[in-house]
Amino acid sequence: MTSIKLINIFCLILLFSTSACKKEETNSDVKETFVMSDKMLSTTKTATAQEEFLKNQLNFFGKITSDNNKFVEIYPVVGGNVIKVNVELGDYVNKGQVLAIIRSTEVASFEKELDDAKNDVTVAQNKYKVAKELFDGKLVTEKDVVEAKGELEKAKSQLNRISQTYKIYNIKPGAIYEVLSPLSGFVIQKNINEGMLLRSDNTDNIFDVAEITDVWAIANVNESDISQVKIGNDAEITTLSYQDKKFYGKVDKIYNIIDPETKAMKARVKLDNKDFLLKPEMRASIKISYTENKKMIAIPSDAIVFDKSKSFVMIFKDKNNIETRAIEIFRQVGNTTYVAAGLQEGEKVLTTNQLLIYDALND
Repeated sequence: MTSIKLINIFCLILLFSTSACKKEETNSDVKETFVMSDKMLSTTKTATAQEEFLKNQLNFFGKITSDNNKFVEIYPVVGGNVIKVNVELGDYVNKGQVLAIIRSTEVASFEKELDDAKNDVTVAQNKYKVAKELFDGKLVTEKDVVEAKGELEKAKSQLNRISQTYKIYNIKPGAIYEVLSPLSGFVIQKNINEGMLLRSDNTDNIFDVAEITDVWAIANVNESDISQVKIGNDAEITTLSYQDKKFYGKVDKIYNIIDPETKAMKARVKLDNKDFLLKPEMRASIKISYTENKKMIAIPSDAIVFDKSKSFVMIFKDKNNIETRAIEIFRQVGNTTYVAAGLQEGEKVLTTNQLLIYDALND
């Protein structure tokens, strides 16, 4: 009897042990799902997949130039000896700033003309005054008064002309002519030095000043691509100086002629350049995009996660329901990626924190 009890007890212990092991095995198979914290949710952004007309992109080479509407070539209006140059190539100058000072015999002759014009006005004023007094005393006719008044007006007109010349040439006493900058910008060309003697018949510019808060990117468009480039096309520009930085603009002018040397047509892209990063004559790579007559699912390129030679996106439904989805990329243009398979219109994809969530779900 005792042996039977011992056997029963042993069987019960074995049964409980087996049940406990199975329970532990069952618990070990349970895997917690990823739940996004409220803090992460507040910093997470999404984008909705939607159908858009497919864009394509053409690559061109070109260069950066200054805006011709904000570019001035400065010529000396008189000849003479250059006694001072205040700026160097590449300097930033303000409108009205003195760039150079020239002492000129031509300016000296203007000074004499101004003095003569002032004297002529004084003499004419006295003659007119005398003529009026004599007319009041009936010693001269009205015709004499009119003639005197005409001489005074003529003298004043001559004085005004000389005075305006002074303002235009910015003439100073001592036969000095100051070269002023007509606009604010950078000195991009300088052909003058102290001690230089400028001839009065000089036809060469001495300074070029350009305002480069806006610049142009000029693209050389191949003949085979001319039909695809139109005003309003989006453009993306990179330069050798800033290979990791992209500048964006739109085609705002097409030069409808073919350059006989390059066999290419030029297209112009206007760029904002408030930080003065882009300099005239920089070489540029210019990508111009155009729209095709076909639609495809589009999402921001920031949403793509590339891993194991495949492309993925994180599909967001709510903070408790985030799915890793493999997709097939058809084309990427700028920050837009066109998806050939794997996404439906209206689905939301993560565009921030997607790498962290991908790692948490796929480790």
